[in-house]
Amino acid sequence: MTIDDILQKVNEENDRAVIKKAYDYANAHLGDRRRKNGDLQINHALAVADILGSLNVDTTTLISGLLHEMIDVDETLADEIKELFGEDVLNIITSVSMINKLEMVDDSDSSALYLRKVMVGLCTDVRVLFIKLADRLHNMRTMDCFTPEHQKKVASETLRVLVPIAHRLGIYAIKGELENLCLYYQKPNVYNDILEKLNNTTIELDDFLKEMKNSISTILTNNGINFEIKGRVKSVYSIYNKLQNGKKWEDIYDILALRVFVEKESECYAVVGLIHSKYRPVPNRFKDYIAIPKENMYQSLHTTVIGPGGKYYEVQIRTYEMDEIAEKGIASHWSYKEKGTKRVQSMMEQKLELYRSMIESNEQSEDKEFTSLIDNNILSDLIYVFTPKGDVVELPQGATPIDFAYRIHSEVGDKMVGAIVNDQMVPITSSLHDNDVVKVMTSPNGKPNKDWLSAVKTAQARDKIKSYFSKKDRENYIERGKSLFEKEARKRKLAIGELLSEENINKVCNQVKLKDLEDIYLAIGSFRYTAYYIISVILGTNLEDSMVVKSRVIKHTGNDFDILIEGEKSIQTHLAKCCLPVKGDDIKGVITKTDGIAVHRDNCPNLKGYEDREVEVSWNYEAESSYSSYIIFNATSEKIDEVVLALTTSGVKVLSINEKTKGTFEISVSVKDKEELDKIVTSLTKIRYVKGARRK
Repeated sequence: MTIDDILQKVNEENDRAVIKKAYDYANAHLGDRRRKNGDLQINHALAVADILGSLNVDTTTLISGLLHEMIDVDETLADEIKELFGEDVLNIITSVSMINKLEMVDDSDSSALYLRKVMVGLCTDVRVLFIKLADRLHNMRTMDCFTPEHQKKVASETLRVLVPIAHRLGIYAIKGELENLCLYYQKPNVYNDILEKLNNTTIELDDFLKEMKNSISTILTNNGINFEIKGRVKSVYSIYNKLQNGKKWEDIYDILALRVFVEKESECYAVVGLIHSKYRPVPNRFKDYIAIPKENMYQSLHTTVIGPGGKYYEVQIRTYEMDEIAEKGIASHWSYKEKGTKRVQSMMEQKLELYRSMIESNEQSEDKEFTSLIDNNILSDLIYVFTPKGDVVELPQGATPIDFAYRIHSEVGDKMVGAIVNDQMVPITSSLHDNDVVKVMTSPNGKPNKDWLSAVKTAQARDKIKSYFSKKDRENYIERGKSLFEKEARKRKLAIGELLSEENINKVCNQVKLKDLEDIYLAIGSFRYTAYYIISVILGTNLEDSMVVKSRVIKHTGNDFDILIEGEKSIQTHLAKCCLPVKGDDIKGVITKTDGIAVHRDNCPNLKGYEDREVEVSWNYEAESSYSSYIIFNATSEKIDEVVLALTTSGVKVLSINEKTKGTFEISVSVKDKEELDKIVTSLTKIRYVKGARRK
């Protein structure tokens, strides 16, 4: 491979000059530097540029391919590269350099996930992906000198991360070769077995292909159609995939395949009609990707017919331009402004932005959850369905009419009440399939159902449904908070207007870090604070510091003399947070190193192992104090406000409430002793919405 081989693929003289300049620059800095396999680095740069050249990419991409290792050679070259070849080239090769430093540390899903996250985050320009794919393809072609372990590791990463990207970009020439190479390195025995089977039947298969080619050629020539026809045997990896999916060798219909190339789109339909008039087509195997192109711009007619020898032949018919796009993907249109570059760039930028937005919204998610999002929305097999007007909608495999509705518009999804697929009413949670025509039925009274969350496949639909319920929940919480506040005020015989003066609202907002009255109602309605607490803040009542739901810090509210140590009041004590004893509990004291004596309930499991530090303690019943304690109970979320109201109406001081798990609540109350606490637990069990109340 020489630079002249690459320059021959470039039409413009000016472009050839700057590409030659880039090569000379790379050669000067790479010199005789060699790669791990012993090859010269400059030869690798040429090979990458050659692969890119076969895709008909633009000059900027070719230059970037030649220079893609320059930053690794010397980081100080960045300013010089920018000055000589432009900012776009520098940005592209900087991204490629960063991506090439990453690899899967093991074969786990989390490792693959991390690589996907970072790779997509760095790819602000889709041309970075073109170079990454070309770089990996040449690396895979030259891996024979490495250990089998290294080969398998690189193959696994390629198959799980890069092959799906090549597929989405429509670069099937690279995708197919990468797949074959991955299988060759990962499962050499399987690869060779399939290859041997193909080779054993090569003469027979070639004879059948030749007979079919001659027959089609005669038909088309007799009908005055100018054409070119090529025959091929299915790729090893493609056959492997079909065998893995349960197909038997003899049931693989499209091992024998032909492609017919014509000048005009109208001739594609004429060709398929002529072939069908001679050979019987296999039902449900005809696909029209010309009238309905794939999102990556792929166009072709596909049909499978029964031909010579009773064999199945897959025939693809396309124009020469369609074939260029089919093999080289959107890269082939990158440099042609008149053929929709802006549309292509916009489409790919949207894809990359979808990756990035998913990454940002799931930074705190478990790896498993994010992996599922990526697999379902980006790397999964796609289906193409249609609106009644014929517009194409791309969705992941297994998507439902709900996903379709939210892809059209969030309001369509929110108002959806039914779906008609191919003129048949179907459940809105049913799976859609390729070429389905979907009509969404809406109603002004329609609204999402939370069960939809488990049915949808797209992150977009899931986020829109969650957003709807977040907004709805907020409205409900505000309404509930207002109701609870007013009931608490009436119970205390307080004027609501005076309580909600501007001064009092500001006082509450400043003390508990809320924004306005609506936020106060929201905090009460969502049980972040109780109405009892908010009114107490307004009145200036002394309460526990720990009033916020989910806070585990409980401060004792009594004086320092609640506990007697051998009749003494002045010894430093504190109530243990692990069991929260209240006056009347049987208690024991444990001497601590730094915090005096910790007082536990005598059945507290944390006393075990501290027998040698135990001291006798007792309650000072002359002291008047209050104590915080927790009660656990089960109730439905819809009725929890009535439970709280029932308690507060009976005089119970409810400090906070927290839903620990679905239907299980933890409530904090203020009591003067164990007798009062036991009465509260008993009164809870008598509320019809409550089950299983117990002290924590």
